[in-house]
Amino acid sequence: MHAGNVDAARPLYDIERVIPHRGTLRLIDRLLDWDEDRVAVEVRVPADGPFSEEAGVPAWVGVEYMAQAIAAWAGCRARQAGGEPKIGFLLGTRRYQSAWPHFPAGTLLRVEAIRELLGDNGLGMFACRILAGGDEIASANVSVFEPPDPMAYLENEQA
Repeated sequence: MHAGNVDAARPLYDIERVIPHRGTLRLIDRLLDWDEDRVAVEVRVPADGPFSEEAGVPAWVGVEYMAQAIAAWAGCRARQAGGEPKIGFLLGTRRYQSAWPHFPAGTLLRVEAIRELLGDNGLGMFACRILAGGDEIASANVSVFEPPDPMAYLENEQA
């Protein structure tokens, strides 16, 4: 996967067209590349975001960066099929490791997710990593769920 190496079959959508997150809840800035099995997005670590601290953004927020990268991948697939991005759910992570305790403000991060499993029931597993300056600084396996009808699923869960 090479940034900028996208053919007409895989357009680079504006990030707000492929993920439902808005305002301060949208933590990723730009779609770099995607295909049927993987995605790469970019994050410029904010100095004044909802998770910002004096030392930067805590490394645990990297899990949400990964989840939003996966959401971007799902949104790209939905757009390409003529649909709209849907709400998905982060179910959990396994083996999250970060070499850094915080991501310093201003740091440019590349977040990558590779599909390992995606069931017809909407359950998925992705191998994810975060890079800074080409070096891997965090990694995890991320489990997600995209129900066919997210609002019905939410109403069912609250009953």
